[in-house]
Amino acid sequence: QVQLVESGGGLVQAGGSLRLSCAASGRTFSSYTMGWFRQAPGKDREFVARIKWSGGSTYFVDSVVGRFTISRDNAKNTAYLQMNSLRPEDTAVYYCAASHQCDYFCIREKSYDYWGQGTQVTVSS
Repeated sequence: QVQLVESGGGLVQAGGSLRLSCAASGRTFSSYTMGWFRQAPGKDREFVARIKWSGGSTYFVDSVVGRFTISRDNAKNTAYLQMNSLRPEDTAVYYCAASHQCDYFCIREKSYDYWGQGTQVTVSS
């Protein structure tokens, strides 16, 4: 069992930055692929980024390439999403998720076994 708790959301002006954290419980954190998803009002939840267990492989949705980075510290059982050059369209509730096993891209919600409660990110224009 893995429990995930996100933090770091908030209100920021367009062009600003935020770093989201996802703290995980459980001794097997390092074996999971960690992903970030987001859900804007009135829209479906969408994949944002993922990082494989070793940290050496990352993948992003096209809309955040060059602006967001994903990282993890297995010693601290924590994954991060650094968001730079934020835009109003990045406004959403951001969720972290953990997958025990998935394919290379690992972008489907059903690939993830555990989810956090979400943290709100609001970008003002």
